[in-house]
Amino acid sequence: MQDEIIFVVEKSPEGGYEACAVGHSIYTYADTLGELQVMAEGAVRCHFEEGEQPSCCLAGESIAFV
Repeated sequence: MQDEIIFVVEKSPEGGYEACAVGHSIYTYADTLGELQVMAEGAVRCHFEEGEQPSCCLAGESIAFV
């Protein structure tokens, strides 16, 4: 089992932020970085079976948390 999923974060042309998981077909978006963290965690929970979910890590040039 993978321990961590890394999301690459970019500002969306429509406003807000987009996140794409490296090596997985997991994508999400939100208006704020705080909301994006919550959305990414929810997307990972939906993508993996219970008990097999890795943690999330957002990575981007202006991300203040990892």
